[in-house]
Amino acid sequence: MRRYNWRMSEKPLEVLVGELLRQRGLRLAVAESCTGGLIGHRLTNVAGSSTYYMGSVTAYAYEAKVRLLGVSWETLEQHGAVSPETVIEMARGVRTALAADIGLSVSGIAGPGGGTPEKPVGLTWIGLSSPWDEFARQFIWQGERIENKEHSAQAALQLLVDYLEQKAAGTKS
Repeated sequence: MRRYNWRMSEKPLEVLVGELLRQRGLRLAVAESCTGGLIGHRLTNVAGSSTYYMGSVTAYAYEAKVRLLGVSWETLEQHGAVSPETVIEMARGVRTALAADIGLSVSGIAGPGGGTPEKPVGLTWIGLSSPWDEFARQFIWQGERIENKEHSAQAALQLLVDYLEQKAAGTKS
C-alpha cells in the first residue's frame, strides 16, 4: 500500500501540470474510470489548458475500455479493471487515440461496495505512458466514495507533476 505525501504548494496541482507541460512542449491526454472525469474537470479549470491538454476519455465499463482505449479483453479478464496492466493499457490507449505525448489513467474501487479481500474499497491504480516510460502506481484510500475519487484525482495530478519534474525534464526540444 502506498501512502502519498501531498506536497504543499502555493499553486493547485492542475496549474503546476500546465506550467510543466508548456515548459516542455508536451501534450497530455487522460483516461478516467473511477474518477468519472474529475481530472479533466480540474485540468480544464485552468485558462489556456487547450494548449497542452488534448482531452480525456471516461471509460467506466469494460466495453468502453476496450473500444475507446484499446485495452485488451484478455487483460481485463486476467487482471480486472483495477490493475497495473489495465491502467498502463488505458494510458497508452488514450495517448495514442488523442495524439498526446503523455497518457495518464486511473481505475479504482471508489466504494462503498465492489471491494474484495484482494481488491478492497479504496484500491486505485494510476498509470502513465509516454515515449520514455510506462508505469503504474497503487494507492489505497480510506475515505467514502467522493473522498476516494478526490484522492485519486489528486494523486494522479501529483504523480504527473513528479514525473514531469524528474523524468521528462529535457526529453523533448
